[in-house]
Parts: sequence; C-alpha cells; structure tokens
Amino acid sequence: MAGEKVQKVIPEHMIPPVASEIVERGGERYLQSNEAMFTFYKRTKGEFSKYFLGLRDEMKIWGVRCPKCGIVRVPPFQLMCPDCDFCDLKWVEMPHTGVMNSTPPITYFAHSLFQSWVPFGRGRVVLEGAGTALPVHVFTTKGVLTPFIFKKGTPVKVVFRTERFGKPTDIFAVPLAELSEAQKKKSPLMETDLDFSAPVEPKVGAATGAAKASYAKALDLLKELAVGVTKSPRAQHNLAGWTRRIAVRTSSGDFGLVIAEGRLSVTDKTPTGTPDLVMVADDPQLFVDWLTFKEALTNAIIAGKLWISLNREFTTIFKLDRLPRSVARDRG
Repeated sequence: MAGEKVQKVIPEHMIPPVASEIVERGGERYLQSNEAMFTFYKRTKGEFSKYFLGLRDEMKIWGVRCPKCGIVRVPPFQLMCPDCDFCDLKWVEMPHTGVMNSTPPITYFAHSLFQSWVPFGRGRVVLEGAGTALPVHVFTTKGVLTPFIFKKGTPVKVVFRTERFGKPTDIFAVPLAELSEAQKKKSPLMETDLDFSAPVEPKVGAATGAAKASYAKALDLLKELAVGVTKSPRAQHNLAGWTRRIAVRTSSGDFGLVIAEGRLSVTDKTPTGTPDLVMVADDPQLFVDWLTFKEALTNAIIAGKLWISLNREFTTIFKLDRLPRSVARDRG
C-alpha cells in the first residue's frame, strides 16, 4: 500500500556498507571490504496453505482429523491417514493450550536472523486433543529464559505475534502459570497482551561476611576494568554504538554499570531513573569469578546464579563477557 514501509527478506541492518575499513590484529593493519552473494527463492505452502493462512490471517491453529481412527495431527503434515487405507483427513480448529512434549533446548547463541530473539527455547507442544506435537518457540514473561522454566508436561498457551507472515514463527508459547485468568481464557492471545518489560525481581538473601568481602572485591575489579576499557581498542569496539544503564543488586549491596560512547563506568549506587537492565545475583562472588576468568556471566545465567530482567538484553551480557578478555588481549 502507498506510504507503507515494505519489509525486506534481508533486514536493512544486516546489509553492510560498500566502504572498506581497516582492522588491526596483532599490531598489523589489514584492509577489509564487504562483499555479497545473492540467493533468493520463492516457495509455496501448497496443500497445507490453510494451516499457514490460519496463523497469518485468522489467528487460528488448524489440524487434520482422521474420520476413522480419530487421530488429530498438528501441524498437518499429510492429508490422508496412513493407518486407515489413506482416507481423507478433515480440517479441524484446535485449542491454543496444551503441554510440553519434552524439555525444550534453549538457544543462547544464534545466527544473525534470530539474534534479537535470544535466548529462546525450541520445543514441541501437544495441544489439547492432538495426537502429534506442534514445533514452537517458547518464551517467559519472568525475565531471562533458563533451563528451569520449561520441562516435559509443563502446561502452556500459544501466543500470536503482532507481525505474522504465514510462518511457524508467527506463534510462540508461554507457561500457562504466568498468565492471568483473563489471559488464559482469551483466544487468540496476542503478543501485545503480555508484558515482558517489568518482571518481578527475585529477592536476595542476607549478607554474610564473605559476601561483603566479595562485593568490595567485585567493585575494585570493575573499576579496574573500566580503566582498562579506555586503553583497549578491542573493548571499545565491543561497546561501540551501545548505550545501557544497568542496575545490579546483590545480597551485600547494589551498584551500577553505564555503557556509553564505547566506555564502561562503575558507580557504587544504581543509576537514577529506570534502568535499561536489572541484574540480580545473591552472591557478589559471581562478579569476581567473571572478572577473574572463572565463569562468564552467560554461564551464570544458564546455571540460574544470575537473573536479568529482560530476555532481549542478552546481547548486553555478551558484550560484557567480552570486555575482560579484550582488555587482557590488548595488554598483551
């Protein structure tokens, strides 16, 4: 339509500029240029178009039922029943609730097309009345996604994305326990009906003598890191174009991290106003371990030791994890 922004198969931010650039490695300068290869193609959903149009246009999930044996297949992957002399299957609308068929693996490191979604789970949901499992991404509204949220048998509800293209990614699932009674009853439940922005922060325990010592040590190491970033081209490259105000809460006190203009600054108090990201760790020794190369923040999140408020801010964690290594490499 006139005036409407047309989305491209390759997002604009993934298209590199024509200009060449200089990169430095090991004290040597190298010329690097951007090149491209194009492979575009079209494909039809064929006889299963009803299923994908249901996702895109109707916000419905369609399955197919055998009139003889009664098995319901979702998503539909055949239109004749192999167990009943290949009789024709009948389209049937499915409910949007079900249970996890197994514990879903979680993707923390994705290629560029899915980088904005990490971390996300890739599981299979058996919808009520279905005899097969529906492949679907899974997310949580309670902060960052970890392996402790979903398991086999977890009740879930399918949610429809605001932008839909007739693809499996038009839908995702969240735990039924995270929804209000009204959300459980609503069909379809939309992405905009959920609030991912303000999860309840976990409480921290009482401070111990060891934790207080770790807190002081962590602050000292963080301030050293901030100075190191000012002298490290690699670290500045890690933070280039990134601006974040981060509040960190521990059992022995809070502190703040600010990323701006390729630099890292550390404060003994959390930043004023609403932070872009909140990190909660019961034991501040976690940050000492991170800065002394014993455990990355990413691993601490996966292990359930570190909580962050927003799933989409995992890229910030990646950037923070790179800083100690980058500073160390530039020091030689």
